[in-house]
Parts: sequence; structure tokens; C-alpha cells
Amino acid sequence: MTTATEAKTVQVHRIYIKATPEAIWDAITKPEWTQRYGYQGIAEYDLRPGGKYRALAPEEMQAMGMPEVVVDGEVIEADAPRKLVQTWRFLWDEEIAAEGPTRVTFDIEEDDGGYTRLTVTHELEKAPRTAAQLAGSDARLQEGGGGWSWVLSDLKTLLETGKAFES
Repeated sequence: MTTATEAKTVQVHRIYIKATPEAIWDAITKPEWTQRYGYQGIAEYDLRPGGKYRALAPEEMQAMGMPEVVVDGEVIEADAPRKLVQTWRFLWDEEIAAEGPTRVTFDIEEDDGGYTRLTVTHELEKAPRTAAQLAGSDARLQEGGGGWSWVLSDLKTLLETGKAFES
């Protein structure tokens, strides 16, 4: 088992999804999709370099004490439907927000047989608590979910079956 102190400073997650690059791009960047999988937050993107990014907590999470905006960032590069690079900063408590922004790259590439390869690379230098949470290994978040692996698995399930884990 990985502990919070062992979480990697660069996390790379690759998944193959039976969906088009456009469908995956939409599922990552459009609020009507982002609220259907993972932590079911609403993503707001201004998809141009320097544009703002925000992830809003669902009402249920806000009722449990989460702030309305749980993640913020800035778009560095947006090349639909192939590549999205952005900064990412958790905001739900002062300690994690103080780690500052990290960098996430979504690479979306068509593969053989109707599959698309989604690679998420999250650069987490100087952000050990963020790294632990995204790896699903932060012991302080017993019911917090499984980080990127869980979110991407739910995204795949939604796009391939029409239903997310919580459906």
C-alpha cells in the first residue's frame, strides 16, 4: 500500500476507452458530462491559453462542508480533441491550497479498433498532500475516493455503458 509520503511527484494514468476522442474531450471539459462521473462536480473551462478553470462541488458535498469551488486553475494549452494542459489547485482546506498549483496534461489519441487512449499526467512536485489524494492514498480521506484511478475508471464506464458507478 502506498502511504501519503510515498505518493509520486509525477503520476501517469493511461486508460483505453471505446469512444471517440471528441466524446472523451467533451466528458472532460463540459459540465453536463463532468457532473455524471467521478466526484460529480461541475467543471467550468475557458478553453483558451490563460483561461480559467474551476471545479464546483455538488450540493451534497457542499452540505458536508466542502467549499463551492474545490479546484481552480488556468488553461495552458487547449487543442481539442487531442490535448489539454492546465494548472490544478485543490481548495478545500488551507493546507492543501497552500501547496499551490500543479500541472495536469490530458493526451487523447485514437488507437486501433475504435479505442481511444487517454493519458493523464499530473506533475505534483512540492505538493505531497495533493499527490497522496490523487493517488488515492491519503489516510485522512477514508471516504474520499480513489483519486485519478477511480475518476478515470468511472469516466470509462460512463462512456462505454451510459451509466457511471453511482447511477
